[in-house]
This record gives sequence, C-alpha cells and structure tokens, in this order.
Amino acid sequence: MWALVVLIGAASVSAHLQDPSFDGQKVFRVIPQNDEQVETLNSLASIMEVDFWQPDSVAVVKPKMQVDFRVEAEKSSQVEDLLKESEMEYEVLIDNLQAALDAQFDSKARSASHSYEKYNDWDTIAAWTADIAAQNPDLISRSVIGKTYEGRSIYLLKLGKSGSDKKAIFIDCGFHAREWISPAFCQWFVKEAVETYGKDSVTTTLLDKLDFYVLPVINIDGYVYTWTKDRMWRKTRSKNAGSSCYGTDPNRNFDAGWCTIGASKSPCASTYCGSAPESEKETKALADFIRENLSTIKAYVTIHSYSQLLLFPYSYTYDLPSNYQELNSLVKAASEELASLYNTKYTYGPGAETIYPAAGGSDDWAYDQGIKYSFTFELRDTGRYGFLLPESQIKPTCEETLLAVKYIANYVLEHLY
Repeated sequence: MWALVVLIGAASVSAHLQDPSFDGQKVFRVIPQNDEQVETLNSLASIMEVDFWQPDSVAVVKPKMQVDFRVEAEKSSQVEDLLKESEMEYEVLIDNLQAALDAQFDSKARSASHSYEKYNDWDTIAAWTADIAAQNPDLISRSVIGKTYEGRSIYLLKLGKSGSDKKAIFIDCGFHAREWISPAFCQWFVKEAVETYGKDSVTTTLLDKLDFYVLPVINIDGYVYTWTKDRMWRKTRSKNAGSSCYGTDPNRNFDAGWCTIGASKSPCASTYCGSAPESEKETKALADFIRENLSTIKAYVTIHSYSQLLLFPYSYTYDLPSNYQELNSLVKAASEELASLYNTKYTYGPGAETIYPAAGGSDDWAYDQGIKYSFTFELRDTGRYGFLLPESQIKPTCEETLLAVKYIANYVLEHLY
C-alpha cells in the first residue's frame, strides 16, 4: 500500500518528494447516501489498496458522511466506474497527487535553515529545539522524555518563567506523520511565546503563571519517513511481530477503550491499535511523562489535521464527560476566537458524536487520568489540500489556532483545580 518514494535533493532545502507512483494518484470525495453505498465503499476497500484520509478507516463510514480517500493512479478509472455504477455522488479533490505534493512548497521563505513559515524536516526541528532553548534560557528549557523505536530522542520544551507551584498545560504535535501542519504549529507557538513575552499582556500573564510543555513531534520516526520515503505515511515505524507491515497508529495506542471501536487489530491497517496499550515507545514516553506530572498538568491539547474541528472527550464512547457543558461552551468560545481572524469555521463537540468513534486516543486517555481540560484540534483545511496544505497557509493557520489555544489556556488559568 505504501509506495516507495525517493528524496531528490537536500531534504531541508526543497524536499520535493518525487516518485512516479504518486503521479496520477487521485483523492476522491464521496458522500454515500445509504447503507448500500456504504457497502460499495467497503467492497472497494477490500479489492484494492485505498488510503482513507477522512475518516481514517472505512469501518466507521456511515450514510451521509463525507469520505475522502486516495487511490493508485492505475485504479482511478476503475474507482470512477464503480462510483458511477452505484450512483454515488463524487468529486475529485486532488487530480494528481504528485502535483499537490510539489505545490506544498509554495512559501516565499525558502532556505536551508529553520523557518516558521515552511515545513522543516526532523533534523532542522531537532536543532531548532536546542537553539531556541539556548537563546532563551530564562523562558525555555529542553529535555528528553524518551527514545523512539528507531532510537531518536523525543524532545520536550518547557516554557514559562520560573516560579514555585506552577500548574502546566501540555501541548503535543505530530502524532500522525503526514499531518505536517501540526508540528509547524508547535514551533509557531514557541516562537510567539518568546517574541511576545513582555509585550503582549495575555502571553506574559500566561507564561508568568503557567508552564507550557510543548512536544514538537511525537511520532518522529514516522515524520522522518514522510520526508524520505513516503509522504503519505501515518503510523509509527515499529516492526510488528508476525507481519510484514510496519507501524502502529499512535493515536489508537492509549489505554482509553483500547482497540474497541474505530481502531483496527490488523497490523497492516492505518488505524492499527498496536499489540497492547502503550506498546509504542513514543506513546509510552508521553504517557509516562504525563503520569509523572499529573499533579501539575491541568490541560492537554493535541494538534492534528485536517478538518477544522475542535474536539473534546469522548471518542471511544458516546457517553459524555461529566463536565460536558463547561467543555462545550469553552470550545464554542475558542472556535469563535479562532474565526475572528480569517473567518475560518470550526466544528466543535465531543469526538465520537461530532465526527466518528475512535478508541485509544491521547485526549480521552488524558481526560481519564483526571485532566479535565482535554482537547484535540484538527487544523486546516476541510479537504481541498488535505494533508498537503501549502506552506503559504502555515502562517494564517498558526495565527488563528494560537488565538484559540491562548483562549483555552487563559480559561484554564482562571479555573485551576
């Protein structure tokens, strides 16, 4: 299913992922109207390799749900025939995936060094974490909370003025390797904290009174793989016993209704839940850190893409969290704050009800640990570019998201528990 892609030129400079297998690949959008059409999609997925973008598994598709999926170039006419035959409405979102891959790199900022307005490869991000901490010792410290499956250090930045008995907010990015806009936001968040501390009153108050743990990329091995081999890779890169398929979906690997719904037991599936909860070194490192700091961490924010959603628990069950009213009014206000800049519309609500059920997610797990403010952002866009959001959208996406995150942080500060 995962095409091999060769990296042409220096990754940090252009990262033009080029491979004939992406050439002519298409991304379709369909809206099945009834169970029969849902069944058509299921049978389609059983006879060929289909990469589901939204939702991330055919198993959760229901009538009237918008479904985006990618197919190999040589299969696209067969897919179109099948869709026409079943009288399913469809549109081609991306006509040629390779052209969309190339078009991501459209920013003015093009250099070999780190830039907040372009996508940075892992080596560039890792070096940046060291630099930003060294340049701002009174505001930032860097630590290593574990190693990835392939042995890379998982860096965590701690932001805030030193003080006693400070509560904290944990923010992570880069769970799913292909969601490049996600790590871009974590870097942007840190930049804004450094640049506006002492100038912007809200930022200054937040950093004086709270600490922020920022994990720029959690699924580092997968992220590296998207730069070197397959831009569309999602999972970790661990070996699965008894299978030739690699990787686990790290956001199905937490002990929160683990592997019950919206997750797969097949190691080849993109939503594979892993051999056990926290089987992945990356998810275990994150979970261990949060468990060790549970007395101080009062909010958890995880950044994904795409769909323009602001979600809270639960995703593994349709049950509502005990503080549902509070969380719902908070995400409503945060979504309005986000929209105030570029009028970007977000849908909000509890995960299972708002999009689809999915077990083993980090936000549900954090909430069940007692972190009562737990949120998932799905950043831009709604599917025009999907995972291939152009670099020219990094700045506006991060600016608007920052408004919502600051709004949430400020609320948490005023409602410490």
